[in-house]
Amino acid sequence: MPGSYAHRLDRNELLAALPATESERLALHLESVEMPLGDMLHEHGGQPQYVYFPVSSILSMHYILENGASSEIASIGNEGMLGVSLLMGSGTLSNWATVQTAGHGYRMRTTLMLREFHRGGTLQHVLLRYIQTLMTQISQTAVCNRHHTIEQQLCRWLLLMLDRLGDGDLTMTQELIASMLGVRREGITEAAGRLQHANMIRYRRGHIQVLDRKGLERHVCECYHVMRKEFDRLSRDIQRLREAPARSRFTRHSS
Repeated sequence: MPGSYAHRLDRNELLAALPATESERLALHLESVEMPLGDMLHEHGGQPQYVYFPVSSILSMHYILENGASSEIASIGNEGMLGVSLLMGSGTLSNWATVQTAGHGYRMRTTLMLREFHRGGTLQHVLLRYIQTLMTQISQTAVCNRHHTIEQQLCRWLLLMLDRLGDGDLTMTQELIASMLGVRREGITEAAGRLQHANMIRYRRGHIQVLDRKGLERHVCECYHVMRKEFDRLSRDIQRLREAPARSRFTRHSS
């Protein structure tokens, strides 16, 4: 990995949790990549050569049915990694993964990641912890898609995007959102229209501006809050791991 990128590893939360020895070892195999919007990173039934750590990009895991309809099962930002199912012994994938928001990230050859994962250590610990968070997101998305209105699902989706991007301006078409939520475009048009009428968002072709985040949070279903709580738990666990070496050094010096 080029030295000019080494200092940026902490911009992905999983990589940031690693102690210096593991981080430096992984840095030798991590490749900095730009991720253009719409790029297909993993395909159903494929044996991917790389796993990905997003930094400023957002990736979408989704299923495509035989009739061409699709639905997102999870999204991955700088809190996670694409390809964790490969660490569980699965040689092939059961879903597709594309770039939902263009940006920067890192990739690593799957064979090398498997080797590092099975060495144990902090990397294995944080990836297993992240799998719990990803499973929560997948299961809660299934519940949300079955039981809640398109308007509530749209609020959930927008809030999760805002959490990753930290910006109220989203470049996103209604067609893409409809595809991610597995609903008709007309349903998204109507739901976005109601949110715009309530002054929560402003929509123009290919662009959504969030005007009232707190309004979205009041309007969203419980699923967003379940996911948000799990993401926050993951962040706290990772922060404790980052602080542990410093506490250990302090204890040794004090004694």
